[in-house]
Amino acid sequence: MLRRLGKSDLMVHPIGLGLWPIAGMTSLQVSEADSRATIEAALDCGLNFFDTAYCYGVDGISERLLGQVAREHRDRMVIATKGGVHWDARLDRVNDASPQRLEMELTESLRRLGLPAVDLLYLHSPDQVTPIAESAAAMARFQAAGKARLIGVSNVNLSQLQQFHKVCPVTVVQLKYNMLQREIEQEIIPWCQQQGVSVVAYWPLMKGLLAGKLRRGHRFDPADKRVTYPMFLGRQWEWNQQFLDRLDLIAIDAGISLITLVLGWTISQPGITAVLCGAKRPWQIQESAEAVHWTPSAAVLEQVNEAIRERTAQERVV
Repeated sequence: MLRRLGKSDLMVHPIGLGLWPIAGMTSLQVSEADSRATIEAALDCGLNFFDTAYCYGVDGISERLLGQVAREHRDRMVIATKGGVHWDARLDRVNDASPQRLEMELTESLRRLGLPAVDLLYLHSPDQVTPIAESAAAMARFQAAGKARLIGVSNVNLSQLQQFHKVCPVTVVQLKYNMLQREIEQEIIPWCQQQGVSVVAYWPLMKGLLAGKLRRGHRFDPADKRVTYPMFLGRQWEWNQQFLDRLDLIAIDAGISLITLVLGWTISQPGITAVLCGAKRPWQIQESAEAVHWTPSAAVLEQVNEAIRERTAQERVV
């Protein structure tokens, strides 16, 4: 069941716990007790891959809570964090991938986690000023100093990935990928397959949309950031509801839940090593973890792919 990260000897569960929701910055009704219980529930489900970042919470709540659990269960956890993004005094997102900033954030991340090193350290995002080769050189130094076992990059295009890789060999690339957002299939996944680099996908459930939790008539809280995404608005919202109707029928016919269908399809795609499922309650990650117990048949895969082709065609006629 476990899968290898790149060419390393580090093995991860194909379902990982993404800890952005417990930061409480775009999620509603988050508590430290629920968040810690969610991390512990992931362990109880057999998951071992935990993904956080310096910017997950203004005060690093995500890393601090993960560190609390790691003090008791470190040998059962593969821990990844990221640097290069922070929040300013107005809570605006700032990308700063300068070597000095990356070093400062890593030092603080390790302090919050209570660890001498992390298993995987990502460049969270390039910035518009720092040459990516400089960011890569800094990350290589951190790895050589024993502060990160493996190095990854996130939110990059192919050119940025290639430039970084020349300076600091990459083990993992983390990018958004799901049934409705498949752009990385064109160039990045083929390159990663050629280079032996793992792809870890975030948003496999597209912020809950593909989990089937947001149906027609759903009323979003005005504070819910999802209302800023086109997929949750207008024609795209209706098209996506039609797509979910189609997936519901496929899942029912296969005798599985919609979430199992969606995640099972995603982790079966060529080049995808693992997916990160966000959760802020134990039942949410428990539901996602069930997907590893089901393997889609060729017939089910074709049914899903046909539904995706029809949904994609709707965009082309606009």
